[in-house]
Parts: sequence; structure tokens; C-alpha cells
Amino acid sequence: MELQVGWHRWDVTPKEAVEIQRELRSKVVLQPPPGLKVERIAGADVSTEKGRDTGYGGIVVLDAGSLTPVAQAGSAVPLRFPYVPGLLSFRELPVVAEAWARLEVRPDVLIFDGHGIAHPRRLGIACHGGLLLGVPSIGCAKSLLVGKHGRLGAARGSTSPILHKDEVVGMAVRTRKSVQPVYVSPGHLMDLPTAVEWVLRASPKYREPETTRHAHRMVNALRRADGEAAELE
Repeated sequence: MELQVGWHRWDVTPKEAVEIQRELRSKVVLQPPPGLKVERIAGADVSTEKGRDTGYGGIVVLDAGSLTPVAQAGSAVPLRFPYVPGLLSFRELPVVAEAWARLEVRPDVLIFDGHGIAHPRRLGIACHGGLLLGVPSIGCAKSLLVGKHGRLGAARGSTSPILHKDEVVGMAVRTRKSVQPVYVSPGHLMDLPTAVEWVLRASPKYREPETTRHAHRMVNALRRADGEAAELE
């Protein structure tokens, strides 16, 4: 896969990546498209293994009503950017973009296993990915990157705003009774209330949304299969 994906270079230094994030921040639209109708919702994830330079990406599209898979695509792409907190998108988005290019059924909303604007420079992987792919996007992460939130009620659906530098950047959301919350923030073409609504809709049983669960299983299976094939060579 070429390093030039989308509208900016990917073969950059961490310092250059930070500058690209600052430039792209102003392009993020924190509002859904007028009349957004969500019939298909998808999850994107990337799996890596310590000591190996390949990222295994996957996107799984689900019917928004039944949450059953309707399409999926995977990829295996060399990793050319180091792991740097806050710069995850430069490591993983080329992998996700390759899977997106192979996807035959496009979703109306894409949920990333990571953050949107709940990010030091307000440009997490969900924002960057939404801009790159031109799709309404949501960040749904298992841990906080920035900010703090207050106590949540124990009931499913309980929420508490995530505050960073006196700005609401996301929401801690209880998707299952008495279970640790997930951390939801808008990516691109998305607002916070809509992001929270769809994460809850996509999480009828478990802590993580079905979009993430399906994508996570897929990329781990891809990684294991490639590793097993390599061992046989």
C-alpha cells in the first residue's frame, strides 16, 4: 500500500504528525449531516503484535436494527509509524483505509475503538478517520486519554460528561449495569448526543458495542492466521 493515503503524507515524524493534527482540527465538523438516516453501522479495529511490523485491520458492517453483520473487509499493512500516545491514527489509519477500500457495503456511521475529540489536540483516530473516509464517525474507548468525569449511576445508560481544559469533550457512558463505563466522543460529522445514542443502541448486552466486538474478533483472527502461516513457512 502506498504511504500517500487521502490528502496528506503518512511518512512523517511525530513532530510533523502533531502539526498535521493541528491543521486538521479545524476541518472536523461536530454536527451530523442533515437528515442522517442510519441503516448500517460499522466498527473499525486494528490488531498488532509486539515484535512484528504488520497491522491487521478490519471493518465489520452491521444492520443498525438487528446488529447482525452484513459485510466485512480486512487488511494486512506494514506499520510505518511508531506507537506514540496521541498519534495512534498515524500508525493505524493506513491499515483501516486499506480495509475500507475493500469494503463493498458502506456504513452510515463508523465507530472506532479509540477517541474522537477527547484527545489532547481534539483530533483522535475517530476524527482523523472520519475526515479521511468521509463518514460520520464516533470514538468509543475503554480508557480515558484526557480529562475527568464525575460519578455515574449504576444503571445502564447513566452518563457523566468528560471535561478537559474546561471543555466537554466526551461522555462516560454506562452500557451495562454496574460495569465500568466506555468513553464516547464525536469524531467527524457527529455530535455528542448522537454519538452516545448510537453507542448505547449498539451495546444491548455487553460493555463494548457490537461493532467493536465484531471488528475486534475479525482483526485478531486475521493476525493469528497470518502468524500461523508464517510459522509454517
